[in-house]
Amino acid sequence: MKKVVIYTDGACSVNPGPGGWGCVLIYNDIEKEFSGFENNTTNNRMEMLAVIMALEKLKEPCEVDLYSDSAYVVNAYIQKWIPDWKKRDWKTSDNKPVKNLDLWQKIDNLAQIHKIHWHKVKGHSTNEYNNRCDALARGQVDEYLKNKAAENNVAE
Repeated sequence: MKKVVIYTDGACSVNPGPGGWGCVLIYNDIEKEFSGFENNTTNNRMEMLAVIMALEKLKEPCEVDLYSDSAYVVNAYIQKWIPDWKKRDWKTSDNKPVKNLDLWQKIDNLAQIHKIHWHKVKGHSTNEYNNRCDALARGQVDEYLKNKAAENNVAE
């Protein structure tokens, strides 16, 4: 089984609002970067989408070291929230529907394909790859805001 290292991050300018996600995949000495944008979203959704998009890039089952600064995402696996939610038909411990269910189910499906080791990193710190993912995600938001401002200037 191939071993891959993945770093992910998500960002929003306001929550909810324009959001971006970024990821870096590392296999041997090859690094690939990906990023994307959604107009009306939340930071948590962008964190989750970064994980989904990264895992979907893998062409075969892999052993993955996945690094994220999102406690929301990492704790869902480290603290075993997912199996508990599934036992309760995707409800929280206080019997409320799990938020972002569509994305949790996608992550859960991808987690069945790959052997994932989840790692929480400190955001906006000294981790080079986490900082790169943050820049990719924020770059997507900045590009959208720049284009939106340009559209507004033309319209005036």
